[in-house]
Amino acid sequence: MPEPKDPPNTPRQPDRDRGTGTETLERSKLQRPPMWRVLMHNDDFTTQEFVVHVLTTFFRKDPTEATALMLKIHMTGKAIVAVYTRDVAETKVDQVTEYARAQGHPLMLTLEPDA
Repeated sequence: MPEPKDPPNTPRQPDRDRGTGTETLERSKLQRPPMWRVLMHNDDFTTQEFVVHVLTTFFRKDPTEATALMLKIHMTGKAIVAVYTRDVAETKVDQVTEYARAQGHPLMLTLEPDA
């Protein structure tokens, strides 16, 4: 009769019948995924109110923070509005771009690696 196999990633018990000792498992170190910045860019057509609306709706900013970010975007041309993993950042950019286009706004968002 074959010996039962141990489930993956569980330490084996010493084999008392054969005197082979114990086995040590190597633990792999988990690394944090790379993060990406979502940047919102200023344009001459998207209203400030719409930018604040997007920041509160899609990026969960409170109205005060959203207004401050909107002003920074307006004054400097762009600002980091959030930092996420790449998949989440790409999804946010796609969602906001689609929503803005549907509302008639050319709002532009881009991604860059977080340093």
